[in-house]
Amino acid sequence: VRLGLSLFLLLLFVWVIIRGASLYEKTVVPLMVLMFLLGGIVIVSGYTFGHDDFARALLQREGRTLDVSATVSFDSKTFLSAAALLFASFIGFDSIAQAGGEARNPTRNLPLATALTIGIVGAYYMLFTGAVYHAVPYQFVAQEAQAGDISAPGLLGYLLPSGLTIAIMAGAAVALTNDLPAMLLSVSRLMFAWSEDGIFPKKMAQVHPEHRTPHVALLASGAMATVGILGSHFAGDYFLGIDIMVTSMMVNFLLVCATLVAIDQKNPVLAGDIRIVRKKTTRRWIGWSGIGVMVFFLAMHTYKDLSSDAKAWYFHSTPVWLIVMGLGSWVFYSKYRDMKRGGTDVRQIFQRLP
Repeated sequence: VRLGLSLFLLLLFVWVIIRGASLYEKTVVPLMVLMFLLGGIVIVSGYTFGHDDFARALLQREGRTLDVSATVSFDSKTFLSAAALLFASFIGFDSIAQAGGEARNPTRNLPLATALTIGIVGAYYMLFTGAVYHAVPYQFVAQEAQAGDISAPGLLGYLLPSGLTIAIMAGAAVALTNDLPAMLLSVSRLMFAWSEDGIFPKKMAQVHPEHRTPHVALLASGAMATVGILGSHFAGDYFLGIDIMVTSMMVNFLLVCATLVAIDQKNPVLAGDIRIVRKKTTRRWIGWSGIGVMVFFLAMHTYKDLSSDAKAWYFHSTPVWLIVMGLGSWVFYSKYRDMKRGGTDVRQIFQRLP
């Protein structure tokens, strides 16, 4: 069921994005609103109940008593590994940058959207997490996490009727589904830009005659995503795909920070268009700070992956990521070299935004 549902949603959103930005907006915005509303059930119910209510519900349902006197020792390695995994939550910032060329007034609107998202979604995450721990003692959460996978619907299911539990689960599913169209949109736009620049075959830059969308790049993106879904399924671990994505995002953000440090020297014309944080020294300070944070968390994430138990080397995300990046880099440098040999001014091409 999980495999079939994943492939169905993938094909559905490929079709939606091919149809154009209008249908994309009509799909994504209602999903976002629904996600907030269904997640609001957790916030309201979590702050309605307390630990005593949870202890009574646990005793009534399973005959278990809740010992809240036990303490769980703080493990910095576990904490930092979890913090690295949370970079998966920032997929929206990574995705919107790729589609920035289609935004209205991107110099103003993209930074504004990023700031609003950090404030609104950050507050939502804090309220959501606080509500769960207001109702469920952290000792119980820690104990259950050692035995198997846990979730907010499963924890609050002790306190809520089944209908509300199902609604919370639906909200989690919607939240995950909402990531898919954004990622498809960004990857297809990247492939389109690479094709326009001569790195990928020109066929990838074809535009649909009616909908004016890069349908060939979208179909290719969907095909690669299908390979990822099947690979995670046959590996028996969907978190393998998540770990690969987290590594990719951290490297991507690392390159963004490096660009912020070097852009004034490498591309002064583009740097002159920056409207947010105009001062060069401030931009460099932000860039170097970001580089430090990214290197630290990337090292933590890589260490956690390589030191974990796995049946085979290809069940570790790091070597799989390195192989794919190696192949992609080989394709890029081969095409880049051919363009230079053919007399193409590659510097002029890559200094302009697609």
